[in-house]
Amino acid sequence: MLLCMTISAQRLIVRADDIGMTHAANVGVIKSYTEGITTSAELMVVTPWLPEAVKMLNEHPDLDVGLHAAFTSEWETMKWGPLTWSPSLTDEDGYFLPATFPNPNYPGESMMEAKERISLEEFEKEFRAQIELAIKLVPRVSHISGHMMWSAVSPEIASAANRIAAEFGLLLTDGSGEAMKELGIEGFPMEWGVALEERESKFIEALAKLEKGKTYLYVEHPAVGGEEMEAIFHKGYENVSEDRQNVLELFTSPHVRNAIEEKGIELVSYRQLIEELKSTK
Repeated sequence: MLLCMTISAQRLIVRADDIGMTHAANVGVIKSYTEGITTSAELMVVTPWLPEAVKMLNEHPDLDVGLHAAFTSEWETMKWGPLTWSPSLTDEDGYFLPATFPNPNYPGESMMEAKERISLEEFEKEFRAQIELAIKLVPRVSHISGHMMWSAVSPEIASAANRIAAEFGLLLTDGSGEAMKELGIEGFPMEWGVALEERESKFIEALAKLEKGKTYLYVEHPAVGGEEMEAIFHKGYENVSEDRQNVLELFTSPHVRNAIEEKGIELVSYRQLIEELKSTK
């Protein structure tokens, strides 16, 4: 059933991805919530800084949390792999592959190129393990998102993921379309901007385009720039530290906050939309 409610304001989910990846990401996501506009945080449970992320999330019980299920490990200087024995999902060193879609910088190393060898049984086992761990550590997890949109690899993987998510009473909200439609979420109409000043102005311009009665989603990756993030990169994305610090500054910008208030935009979370959806059934 589609979410059918009378909404007078423009509504916006601001999603902060990749908490658990690094200390800098953990601090950045939480700061973007306590001092900014973030409404939902996406937790990765296969990553190195998971324990700190869990502690921080549990210290902020009103922040909506989603499991950011991961089946790729994109960075060159840090890696992660599955919680379960899943050799069809990994490289020869036991790490997840670096990409979902073919990437000329990493030829032959994407899930899409390896899909013929991916075991659906191993995928299902690993997906369940990530969900179970997330719920154990942060019981209020309200939804699941997909790191680097892995559900697009094949219809079989997408179907299995949606079925397993439903078993846990969760929606898979990874941009594949169904959950977005069910919750009535639309993409945020923003042109890309790199430098902070440009990004901020484009974000505020996009806020002016939001239509009353509609709900929009903006996804980004706030983190504190510095030595830790400067050491992380992959080919084609080398300015990670600067870029993610800019996201953090965007999310905590008083100009952005003022624009949201002036335009009467309501900041909402996935949890809020899911609860509204349940009330209509």
